[in-house]
Amino acid sequence: MTKLATMTSVCPDWSLDELVAGMNRHGYQGVEPRVEWGHASGIEKDLTAPARADVRRRFDDEGLSICCLATGVRMATPDADTRDGHVEDLRRYIELAADLGCPLIRTFGGPRDASAPWAMVVDYTAEGYRQVLDDAEGAGVTVLMETHDDWCCSAPVRAVVEAVDHKRLRVLWDFMHTQRMMEKSAESFQALGHLTRHIHAHDGSYINRQMQVSATLGEGIIDHATPLQLLEKDGFDGHFSVEVIHKPGSDHDADGVLASYAAGFHSYH
Repeated sequence: MTKLATMTSVCPDWSLDELVAGMNRHGYQGVEPRVEWGHASGIEKDLTAPARADVRRRFDDEGLSICCLATGVRMATPDADTRDGHVEDLRRYIELAADLGCPLIRTFGGPRDASAPWAMVVDYTAEGYRQVLDDAEGAGVTVLMETHDDWCCSAPVRAVVEAVDHKRLRVLWDFMHTQRMMEKSAESFQALGHLTRHIHAHDGSYINRQMQVSATLGEGIIDHATPLQLLEKDGFDGHFSVEVIHKPGSDHDADGVLASYAAGFHSYH
């Protein structure tokens, strides 16, 4: 059965204790820390070993999980030196995930070299992932490539995962982004369903020609029920992770978002 999770982007100003309390208050089983954005919960790659142990113990004691680390790693970055930095960052995040008992790490393809054929871009991106997957295997961590940015369509993401051909590289399916590319859920599922280990959930509608994320699941035009049902029929038992992004210090209602998305999620079952 799919479990409910939230990214810390929903509640960036909550301390670790407030995060745990909010998860319990709204019935969330998992959390996905968005590292690199200075969230008050403080889960970052520079945590000391004792601090990592304390964080892990805090969630374990509550019966909660750190289900995925959401990083800003971009493996398709055209500049080789910059991409090398992303590879090294990912190695550090693999260590952090292992210390936290977290099984998954989110990465992006990111902006690609638009002047190169897709086949060359896929090979270049796959080569970047290959550099870290022995580390991931040793740590028991699976790296995920998200359907996002230049990689919103299913086919290029699947092509990278198949080119790498390693069990420690799988897919994070963001339902919104494949649907924005006019893919039907059944089409995306056919391409990615067997590779999907984690889901990002955020409803939205087009306002002034731009997709605006909604604080209420079911208010927008993004179909979450169909792809979730397809995945669950195929045995998916990962997390449905809420990604409504609030900037630290902004005026927002984290409790309202968590309550709405929990209600929407449970309506699918």
